[in-house]
Amino acid sequence: MFGHKLSLKDIILGINNVFTRHISTKSLKIDKVLVVSKLSRYEYEKRKYKDENVTKFLDDLKRRGADIEKLVYHYDLHKKYEERIVKTLKSRGLDVKVVDRYNYTEEDVNNCDVIIPIGGDGTFLLAASLVNNNQKPVIGFNSDPNRSEGYLCLPKKYSTNIHAAVDKLQAGSFTWLLRNRIRTTMLTSDECLNPTFLHDSELGLNTVKLSEGDKRLPFLALNEVFIGETLSARVSHLRMRLNGSTENTNLKCSGICVSTGTGSTSWHLSINRQPVQNVAELLRLVDIDPTEGKDSLATVLADIYNKNLIFPPDDKKMAYTIRELISAAVWPDPKGIKNRGFAYKLELRSNCYDAALVMDGGISFPFNDGATALLEIKPEDALRTVIFKD
Repeated sequence: MFGHKLSLKDIILGINNVFTRHISTKSLKIDKVLVVSKLSRYEYEKRKYKDENVTKFLDDLKRRGADIEKLVYHYDLHKKYEERIVKTLKSRGLDVKVVDRYNYTEEDVNNCDVIIPIGGDGTFLLAASLVNNNQKPVIGFNSDPNRSEGYLCLPKKYSTNIHAAVDKLQAGSFTWLLRNRIRTTMLTSDECLNPTFLHDSELGLNTVKLSEGDKRLPFLALNEVFIGETLSARVSHLRMRLNGSTENTNLKCSGICVSTGTGSTSWHLSINRQPVQNVAELLRLVDIDPTEGKDSLATVLADIYNKNLIFPPDDKKMAYTIRELISAAVWPDPKGIKNRGFAYKLELRSNCYDAALVMDGGISFPFNDGATALLEIKPEDALRTVIFKD
């Protein structure tokens, strides 16, 4: 079921990957650059005290046990790095505009040639959230590679070699990677939905009005879509159809996570990862007494299994995982559904009390009893990113 036998590096970077869609290019027009700045924890906390004096802000942080020096240090680190990138871009004669989570708009996206998020994967996801076609390039720089993996950003070595990265972009020394995203279409008749932005940002949008002819939600999920009760202790009751089937499967679970290839290195991997301890216990059940050390059989098998949960970012299928599926008595109904697998189309109907449909862990829509959504991947919805040739 999860059969791509590829190394972790090849899958994440899309290198030497026969499944990955590489499109050559001669150059990249980057006359107008939109820089999307990371919102640091320090800035986020300080924003809550915009009408208060600095002393009260710092006193409250101390009272909560926050490490103020650490917060300020990482804030300064990011801002200095951002200044370096902006200075480098302007030195090339480029028009640069800097925005953050609170003033980033679709107009900004439409008026630039390329979007450069500076931060980590969270900032990259924010930047991608307002790009609704496969033409606008999004190219991320990791501002703190010592603390952030930055899977979606350029390789870490370019965090300290900004000029080399810009040279490659301007010279066309890269290939395109079109990362597929999940389109969500509401199949129920409600005309208005109120999105909740989980990172305290509104992105200029308070209510989503769905026309009768087009009920697509105006955001595309780069990593995953999660559907389930907002209170994690409450059982999620959902009905699911796979790949256009007319057969419903009734489920009780802790929610369903539907992931892209890009998202397969993220929440999807965390949900399905097998720890060495579990593999060792299975081996003992068949009278193999493995250790759990670095080079043990259990460690090797766990590593192989976990790496093969990952699939290419431009794969046309989605991976679904039913979290903590209740498999007892009459559930699921009918029997036979696998708790994880691949699908090209996935239809979900809610029988929940207080549920949500959440995109990329940042944008949430109500998804209560009767709500029905169709999840699918369309090539025109892909996100345009780059891979350097070195």
